[in-house]
Amino acid sequence: MTFLTCILLSYLYFPKKYRLVNKGCKLVGCGSAVPSLSVSNDDLAKIVDTSDEWISIRTGIRNRRVISGKENLRNLAVEAAKKALKMASVEPDDLDLILLCTSTPEDIFGDAPKVQRELGCTKSQLAHDITAACSGFVLGLFSASCYIKGGGFRNVLVIGADVMSRFVDWTDRGTCILFGDAAGAVVLQACDAEEDGLLSFDLHSDGEGARHLGTPINDNENGSVLEFPPNRSSYACIQMNGKEVFRFAVGCVPQSIESALEKAGLTASNIDWLLLHQANQRIIDAVATRLEFPPEKVISNLANYGNTSAASIPLALDEAVRSGKVKPGHTIAAAGFGAGLTWGSAVIRWG
Repeated sequence: MTFLTCILLSYLYFPKKYRLVNKGCKLVGCGSAVPSLSVSNDDLAKIVDTSDEWISIRTGIRNRRVISGKENLRNLAVEAAKKALKMASVEPDDLDLILLCTSTPEDIFGDAPKVQRELGCTKSQLAHDITAACSGFVLGLFSASCYIKGGGFRNVLVIGADVMSRFVDWTDRGTCILFGDAAGAVVLQACDAEEDGLLSFDLHSDGEGARHLGTPINDNENGSVLEFPPNRSSYACIQMNGKEVFRFAVGCVPQSIESALEKAGLTASNIDWLLLHQANQRIIDAVATRLEFPPEKVISNLANYGNTSAASIPLALDEAVRSGKVKPGHTIAAAGFGAGLTWGSAVIRWG
């Protein structure tokens, strides 16, 4: 949804008293949740030909969390959301919108309404999913800002959650070492334009690169293409060309962040923290080097959780806020990138 579309919606859909003109929005709460089961590199070395040294040198990852027992995506999303709402002092029924950014829903038709129900919302506020893999959370922030700045919404919950372990080939050491499960959430709230905390965005996609990273439906070559009824479909495990994904990330992400900074009227020297999708430490280091960000200004929790797709940015943000690293007023350059191919950057101010 574009900003212009949101402006039009505010006039076509909402009563005049709810239309917000020249409003801003700010981040007022965050939360995260991870499964209880921690899988170390040494654990993986028992099932595939690898080692802790091999994985950590190439990726920076040492552990990841994986769902087990009765844990699922919605459990994680709800837990992260409750923590974000508590920090923001916002009740579930005060929400106008819930956006669930995920590519691994429990229900292919979407999980956001079920998260809404489990949060105890009673006002039937809008809730829907956003699918953009590792870029999903950044797109969720953009959508939330549009709904608030142009659509009359006041409180929006954005959740990034994925359970990648369900789509990992645990016999493929090239991919099984990378991914983990998690959820992270933020609450965005309408404010005066002078207090705006979502300063700029830069968003892109390129379907030509889809062949390098994806989880397609399995081709079924049995029978004629005219056969009816169709055979039941299923999804393949994650398929990735690591070299191409690395090349894409270190080339496109710095350009995107620079574009977002320019739109915000800022330079890298004005940024307190660089927060990238936690895909691979080599990618994080390469992007930081190209942008001349010193290591002490780069947020990374990749070693503990691996690549958690749409959850990685809000998970790292929540840990940084709760540890006192990120303080109110700090400006963050964030970027997500991954399957699609999609990538996007946001310049945000915390608090």
